[in-house]
Amino acid sequence: MWRARRGASTIVAVLATLTLGLTAGAGAAGAAAPIPPPDRPGPPLTARAELRCSGSLAGATRAPVLLNPATGVTPEQNYSWNWERSLSAAGIPWCAYTAPFSTLGDIQVSGELLVDAIRRMHAESGRRIAILGHSQGGMSMRWALRFFPDTRAMVDDVIGFAPSNHGTTLVSLAGCRQAGCTPASIQQASDSRFIAVLNSGAETFHGISYTSIYSATDEVVLPPPSAALRTGDGRITNVATQDVCPTDLFEHLTVGTVSGTAYALAMDALEHDGPADPKRVPLTSCFLAPLHPGVDVTNVQTLLQPLSALPGLLSVPVPGVSLVPGVPLVKTEPALRCYATVAGCASQHRPDGETPTGDGGSSDGSGPGTGSGGGASTRCMAAQRTTVRLPRSWRRATATVAGRRTAVRRRSGRLTVTVDLRARAGRTVRLVARGTTRTGKAVRRTRTFRVCAKA
Repeated sequence: MWRARRGASTIVAVLATLTLGLTAGAGAAGAAAPIPPPDRPGPPLTARAELRCSGSLAGATRAPVLLNPATGVTPEQNYSWNWERSLSAAGIPWCAYTAPFSTLGDIQVSGELLVDAIRRMHAESGRRIAILGHSQGGMSMRWALRFFPDTRAMVDDVIGFAPSNHGTTLVSLAGCRQAGCTPASIQQASDSRFIAVLNSGAETFHGISYTSIYSATDEVVLPPPSAALRTGDGRITNVATQDVCPTDLFEHLTVGTVSGTAYALAMDALEHDGPADPKRVPLTSCFLAPLHPGVDVTNVQTLLQPLSALPGLLSVPVPGVSLVPGVPLVKTEPALRCYATVAGCASQHRPDGETPTGDGGSSDGSGPGTGSGGGASTRCMAAQRTTVRLPRSWRRATATVAGRRTAVRRRSGRLTVTVDLRARAGRTVRLVARGTTRTGKAVRRTRTFRVCAKA
């Protein structure tokens, strides 16, 4: 036990030296940012996320986990020596997402790539997925959920370690204005427009369980309790590791990589319905399992992973420093995407938030899957399964796809229809849904999908 404690202290010292902040940033004031409609569909997307998976997700018997890395690191540096090993040992399939420029670039771009990752993992596994992330990685998936609402029915759990949900006060705006900072650093300032818009309307959504795990000794996400989520209809647990283990010493970087307490809380969320329940984590684990299972802090190869992240980590908190090739230094916050503004994208959305379809029908604003999001009929979408959510006011419904009856299911309190477009490349497919509202009114919705031809 003494040797394990000594090893933990060693890695804490090494890793704390490496990082002055994974999510440090500064940005323009965003407190007065207007609120975009939370149920307006996102625009069509064509970018494809880079995923590295434990194997095929087809036929998965458990919810697959999407591993989302922190600012300044790759998924290998963040997860290959801890979470990838422990998830595989537990028989839980996973995919690790690689963000452009070690997640130092515009987080909006990463959020859009996460939309693709969520849709693909959901389609391949046929199951709702869990997303587990550290620092920026514990927050950025919320951009996908906020602005691409069709993804909400595809996600069961959101688990964040020291997530920068409300940014950080660590780095001054003045420093970034004078010397420049990486885009992700500016966007994660507590007063950035990005953070204000991300949290507008609702921080959580119905049907999704949110577990935010942080450390009272976090030196990066400041103040540490800002990692907590408060608003919206999601099921939420906010917990400091010290709430479970009062003597826990792990800080920002180590809470998401080597903390046994954080591991126990995250696994509790993955193994039970709803978010983590700290009461299910026994006090004895604080002494018997202080480290993440499988992490050997005396192994040189283990230490090489966080050490190799040094260039990216140093690019985060220090104005005028970018040690990752291709990452620009900017003095102002990246402009908000059109879909993240009240006006929206004029070419893709009506003023009332409904989305045009090729046959003059309309959707409820949920949008279909990859490559669509409810674009105009001149755009095509990928040939894969996509989920359409019917209006909340509908009590019952029937649906046909290309004239054939298809199932209508209720998920998270809402009727949904899964449209399988995988064998329909180059074709146009029509969904017709008929139903009744809670007041007995007959209703009808149609949507036309133009499926992209294979390259």
